[in-house]
Amino acid sequence: MAAISRDDVAHLARLARIEMSAEELDHMASELDVILGAVARVQEVAGQDVPPTSHPLPMTNIFRADVVKPSLTNEEALSGAPAKVEERFKVPQILGEAE
Repeated sequence: MAAISRDDVAHLARLARIEMSAEELDHMASELDVILGAVARVQEVAGQDVPPTSHPLPMTNIFRADVVKPSLTNEEALSGAPAKVEERFKVPQILGEAE
């Protein structure tokens, strides 16, 4: 595997509009080389008989069933509201919007 060069890091930094010193470019080149080496080792382990997965264990639906049951009426829900308008909570105006 080819090592990532200082010029490659400088090019990526320019694309991302990140200003980097010469020392930072050298440091990042060695850091990225280590990361790419680790990724290469992981790719070696995953063989053709191992299917790609997003989780190590099978996922199942963990949500509860949707059950309809009694809830608060509008009057009960609004009973403790400091202000209400047309059966809705009244809140302070934001972003200069009209009512």
